[in-house]
Amino acid sequence: MEGLKVSNANLVVYIHPSKSRDVSQALLRELSSLLFTYNESFDGVVLAYDVNSMDKCAKILPGVHPYFGVNLKVNLLLFSPKPDMHLEGKVVKLTQESIHVVVLGFSSAIITEKFIRDDLVYKTKRGQDVYASKSHKRHVIKVGSTIRFLVKSFDEEILHICGALDTDNTGSINWLDRNLEVSNHTDRSAKKRESESEPMLLEQAVSGERSTVDTVQKIKKSKKLKIRQES
Repeated sequence: MEGLKVSNANLVVYIHPSKSRDVSQALLRELSSLLFTYNESFDGVVLAYDVNSMDKCAKILPGVHPYFGVNLKVNLLLFSPKPDMHLEGKVVKLTQESIHVVVLGFSSAIITEKFIRDDLVYKTKRGQDVYASKSHKRHVIKVGSTIRFLVKSFDEEILHICGALDTDNTGSINWLDRNLEVSNHTDRSAKKRESESEPMLLEQAVSGERSTVDTVQKIKKSKKLKIRQES
């Protein structure tokens, strides 16, 4: 899935003097406060962190409460969806007007009717609301399905995504992956047939049998001979 990236960051975390007895625990609390919120400095939502190293020397700031700053090197896993990226999520609600999705368990997404391609039609199937493809009967989207969709916009404050299912490479992941496997198998079979036919042509040439080119040249020669005879 697109929209995920790892960033190597050099941070300075400021700790209150009352937390000086357990600096490591204080640092983890400060880093945990970044989780699942959008951070402009990192241009993304922090999903996880891994501390690589911590400077043992801290810089004390002057003031009434002399905070001290600790230098850290941290790996951050960021969620940063941009327009035209492909995301994956689980369908939690489905109506005739929209499809509601949860991405990575925390970010909500909505796909409105105008961004759903005409091939996907809303219908009630066996008492369940679904979006079914008119051209592929097995392609069905229902509550609980995992879908791949295109990002139209991302609200950084409320972590809300507007998406689209307007291209052929979007829809139910189960169907898309199965269809991709069938296409790859077909391509491999075609290439195999082509590779098998090449040795046969080479064998015919070695054994002295006339190839297609030789046959065409023979026909041309016979036509020239007839023309000369007539003249």
